[in-house]
Amino acid sequence: MTTVALLSTDWLLRGITIGLLLLIAAVLLRDYRASVSAWLTVAVSIGTSVYVICSGPGAIPALGWSLPPLLAVTAGNNVVFWLFASALFDDSFRLRRWHGALWLLMLVLGAVECVAGSRLLTIALTSSSILFAVLAVVPTLTTWQGDLLEGRRRLRLFIVIASATYSALTAIAHLTGNLSPTSGPNLLVAFALVAIVAPIAWLTLGLRSSQSLFAPLVKPSAEPALVPAAATPPGEPVNPAQVAALERAMTVDRVYRQDGLTIAQLAERLGLPEYRLRRLINQALGYRNFNSFLNFYRIADAKAALADPAQAEVPVLTIALDAGFSSLGPFNRAFKAETGVTPSEFRRVQGRTDSPIPKSASAFSNSARRISPAA
Repeated sequence: MTTVALLSTDWLLRGITIGLLLLIAAVLLRDYRASVSAWLTVAVSIGTSVYVICSGPGAIPALGWSLPPLLAVTAGNNVVFWLFASALFDDSFRLRRWHGALWLLMLVLGAVECVAGSRLLTIALTSSSILFAVLAVVPTLTTWQGDLLEGRRRLRLFIVIASATYSALTAIAHLTGNLSPTSGPNLLVAFALVAIVAPIAWLTLGLRSSQSLFAPLVKPSAEPALVPAAATPPGEPVNPAQVAALERAMTVDRVYRQDGLTIAQLAERLGLPEYRLRRLINQALGYRNFNSFLNFYRIADAKAALADPAQAEVPVLTIALDAGFSSLGPFNRAFKAETGVTPSEFRRVQGRTDSPIPKSASAFSNSARRISPAA
């Protein structure tokens, strides 16, 4: 293959990659303008497109005066990728001001590095891509097991592992001098970009409606309505006996009090395949995360204990541990997210009111008895 043919093929593959990324951005902007995760996906798509251009053979001398702002965008894209992974797979994620400040800092450093040509700054920025790749991978993989959306579980593995691995390997190659935009066409890199982005485009756009991947989270109510049978996947109707067994395990046996309870352990207790239990909790009750499902019961249990005059002297930590939380920190955060106040404040308020507090709560109510038997 001649140099011209290699160059043309390299840029053809890069053009395909950019086209797929911009397609993702355009579709999400059309359908999900109110979604933070959609906007971050758009941002990472645009930032990655800029990276694909800047890392192409012959791009640096051809870009001229536009190179510093474009390289600044690629530096900031490391932060955007981390935020994108956090927003896409963590339903409790919220954008903070310091996220924007960190992105601006990387943007400035990227521009300065391009203009000043500092080798030290180049190493620091390249190393930061490895750091942000790790920050994206670790929490995404550690929370993978509790994700109740089957499509999103597959997507998170591919997006995070493939994209973060590529970022880390290319960063290492840049640091060791084995990869440079001035080194000519590199079909291996170009093919790798298409191989990563094409499945991401397929999975991401395919999950827009079927799994509500970018739709704003609708918090399940205390008595959420079950999803109609017509909305469930063909061949997978909601089984009322399984819903009743799950309700009994949570409201009578109180299995949520077991420290470190996993969905695999609960599935084994109910005698169900793990994938079926995931679908049951997601489709019948509206939860997208297993820990959120457990915390509904744990917080209701803790609220009843905190409002009980007979337990007024019981430490908050003891109540948290009894409800199934592993430590005080996660309990305080989950409790405040649910009620808007800390456990101590809740106890003080309840101590000054005579309003009755239910001893237990159920996410099921009588809904299991309203489901027609599975075919």
